[in-house]
Amino acid sequence: MRDAKIAHIDALEILDSRGFPTLQVTVTTSEGLQGKANVPSGASTGEHEALELRDHDPKRYQGKGVQKAAAHVTGSLAKVLKGSSVFEQALLDQKMIEADGTEDKSHLGANAILGVSLAAAKAAAATLQMPLYQYVGGCYTPVLPCPMMNIINGGAHADNGIEFQEFMIRPIGAPSFREAVRMGSEVFHTLKKILKKSNQTTAVGDEGGFAPQLASNEEALSLICEAIESAGYRPGKEISLALDCAASQFFDAKTHTYSGRKKEEQVAMLVKLTDAYPIDSIEDGMAENDWAGWKLLTEKLGHRVQIVGDDLFVTNLKFLQRGLKEGIANAILIKCNQIGTLTETLQCIRVAQNNGYSAILSHRSGETEDTTLADLAVATSAGQIKTGSLCRSDRVAKYNRLLEIEKELGSQALYQDSNRYISKN
Repeated sequence: MRDAKIAHIDALEILDSRGFPTLQVTVTTSEGLQGKANVPSGASTGEHEALELRDHDPKRYQGKGVQKAAAHVTGSLAKVLKGSSVFEQALLDQKMIEADGTEDKSHLGANAILGVSLAAAKAAAATLQMPLYQYVGGCYTPVLPCPMMNIINGGAHADNGIEFQEFMIRPIGAPSFREAVRMGSEVFHTLKKILKKSNQTTAVGDEGGFAPQLASNEEALSLICEAIESAGYRPGKEISLALDCAASQFFDAKTHTYSGRKKEEQVAMLVKLTDAYPIDSIEDGMAENDWAGWKLLTEKLGHRVQIVGDDLFVTNLKFLQRGLKEGIANAILIKCNQIGTLTETLQCIRVAQNNGYSAILSHRSGETEDTTLADLAVATSAGQIKTGSLCRSDRVAKYNRLLEIEKELGSQALYQDSNRYISKN
């Protein structure tokens, strides 16, 4: 095998899609080949996520600078990894975990560790002159994911009063990824016309979806169904709906209520919405620490829709294994920066899939033009990707990368919705 030792690791403080600092990490091999990765950042973060290290210096970027994390990349992490084989991903990640020495990667920062982890994988792929999805997943990676397109934003991603955070469309009836993108784009622009006609704002939120001032979650769902039909598609047949409630954001830990609703009422509301609209996926319908509420939601809807744990599982095997043991949820959202290394991310996906849970590769609200997520969705045959709306270059870059992969795979490319839980509406 060609010599591929880590010769140099560099870090740069760059801006994410929200205008806040994040890290760009470059790993250079002894052959002079490079891998470069930008680290995403979340807004509505789970309580148990690995720690994103910030400087907390009010004189720079309102305390959100990442110079400390950058210094750890070029200092501690570079010292530990220099001279190591770029192909030994699991070993590289383990060395960084041990160098950090904390459960939540709070010493060196999950953003610093993840940046190096992903950049190392990219450097290895570059050395072998193969695309990242093939390097990570092997030669049997022809599955393009069904996109979950966030076209109305609320919650922590928009300042518009809508309770739920994301209202998404899923082109489940598309024959190819290319056609899925076309269908989503047509619905997106049709929705824009509908909003404009009713004098609603067509400004977009953090993830590219519209952020109109609406009276209720139901109004958002009705508008999307209208847009789907006006674009010439059948709601629930060709294009389904998906929710990210981000319930932790409106859960009151003192009263154990959701905007004043008891957990039973929160579940009943979600059942009612699923009965009324072609919803086939509900993410974070309950708060991250309300395991009893999650159990109830799974019992009521788990047989007919995808129940997705994001803040609940935080891409962490410990929490996923509890969910598997207790029969809670049936799908997991995968965000690399929730756990901090590529190896741990892949392990979590593998365990979920081996136990019949769906895995959805997901972006964060603070993104960059980096397209690693698209390659990982194909590499793991996840069958689903969540990467925002049909505008903003930080979101569209992932769709465009998947279009490139589909073309590269040619006749071998498959478009597959791996969601087993289709609503019977």
